[in-house]
Amino acid sequence: MDERLHPPHEPVVGRRERNKQKVRGRLYTAALELFSEKGYEHTSVDEIAEAADVARGTFFNHFQRKEDLISAWGEERRERLRAELNASPTDKHECLPLALDRCMRILAEINEGERKTTQSMLSAWVKAGRPLQEEPYLTDIFACVIEDARSHGEIPASVSARRAGHVLRDVYFGTLYRWCQEPADAFELRAELHAACDIVLNGITGRSWAAVPAGHAADR
Repeated sequence: MDERLHPPHEPVVGRRERNKQKVRGRLYTAALELFSEKGYEHTSVDEIAEAADVARGTFFNHFQRKEDLISAWGEERRERLRAELNASPTDKHECLPLALDRCMRILAEINEGERKTTQSMLSAWVKAGRPLQEEPYLTDIFACVIEDARSHGEIPASVSARRAGHVLRDVYFGTLYRWCQEPADAFELRAELHAACDIVLNGITGRSWAAVPAGHAADR
C-alpha cells in the first residue's frame, strides 16, 4: 500500500496522559454502547457520563460536545482500516481486482462486526453533515489502489485515479446505507460490495462512452 497510509510513530506517553486517555476511552466506549442500544439522538451526555462513572463535567474535558463522538468514531475506523491494510505487506504487486476486494473485505468486516453501532453512528454522521464537511479519506485509499494499477498497465493511463476513487467511495457508502436500512439477513455486505465492484471494473454494457451517439450526450 501507499506509504501515506502508514500512521506516524507514536510518542512516549506519561502516566498523567495515560490516565487521561483511559477516561476518554471509557467515555467513548460507554457512548457507543448507549448509541447502539438507544440510538445517538436519544442518548444524553448525562447518560454517557453516568455509564462511564464520571462527572458530567469530565465529559466536556474530553469532548466539547456530543457530536465530537462522531468524529472520534470516524477516526477510529480510519485507524482500523489503515492497520488492516498494512497488516500483510507484500513486495509483490497486487492486481487491481484483488487489491480492491481486500479493501472492501476489510471495510465489510469492520461494519459487520458492529452492525448496530454502524447503523446508529452512520445515521448520526450523515445528519451532522459530515459527508460534506470531511475530507473524502476513502477516496484517497481507493485512488492509491487505482494509481498503482495504472502504473502497472492494468488500466488505461487516461483513467483519473481521483475520479475513480470518488466512484468507488460512492459505491461503498451507497451499499453501506442500503445494508444499514435492510433487515440483517437481507444481504451480505461483503458479497454486495464485491458484486458492485465487479460492475465498476467490467462495466455495464462493455462498450466505451465514446460509442454513444452525439445526440445522446446530454443523457451522460
